[in-house]
Amino acid sequence: MHLESLVILLLPLLQLIAGDSPEEEQGVRYANRCEACKILAAELEGRLGETGKSHDVIETGYSVDDVRPKKRTEYRRSELRLLESLENVCERVLEYNLHKERTDSTRFAKGMSQTFQTLHGLVDKGVKVDLGIPYELWDKPPVEVTQMKTQCENMLEEYEDTISDWYFKLQDKKSLQKHLCEDHVLRLKAERECLKEQLPPPPAKKPKKDKLKGDKEEL
Repeated sequence: MHLESLVILLLPLLQLIAGDSPEEEQGVRYANRCEACKILAAELEGRLGETGKSHDVIETGYSVDDVRPKKRTEYRRSELRLLESLENVCERVLEYNLHKERTDSTRFAKGMSQTFQTLHGLVDKGVKVDLGIPYELWDKPPVEVTQMKTQCENMLEEYEDTISDWYFKLQDKKSLQKHLCEDHVLRLKAERECLKEQLPPPPAKKPKKDKLKGDKEEL
């Protein structure tokens, strides 16, 4: 294939990625409240899953004479665990990428998008690809993701008490997504559609058939 033909084929792909300037907000679709809440809930529950593996018992309280016993609390049910899990949880949003080949909420996902996998593959083959931004910035979080980090921080501040109530009273009864997103952040049913959207599971690999004795090799 001639290089000119390759460039022509790539033009729609490059336009999809680059769009017009983000400063003019053309071609940029920021996360809505459903998408931001969905990812906040997923990342906080993921962080709690990491910190909840400890079976330590911590002592809380303060006594001048050290006579009264301090309160002993399981770390996994303590306020300390909640505070440590909340710390920098929105930084985890920056691990997401924008997968512009998808149109629903799964466009925000971890891992390199199929589009950029294709473009990196072309660069590796020596094809010159110009997106209007330096190559070293290709894998930086796009403006939609950095904006969603800000949305996450604002939502965390606004619903701090709601998250705390769930952690101490309700986490054994329902998920954080149900409590935070469905019951508080997204009051209207129409706003919650993205909560149902999930990436399809990868296709199952077909088992290799064992070659039977007497089978002939195909050339």
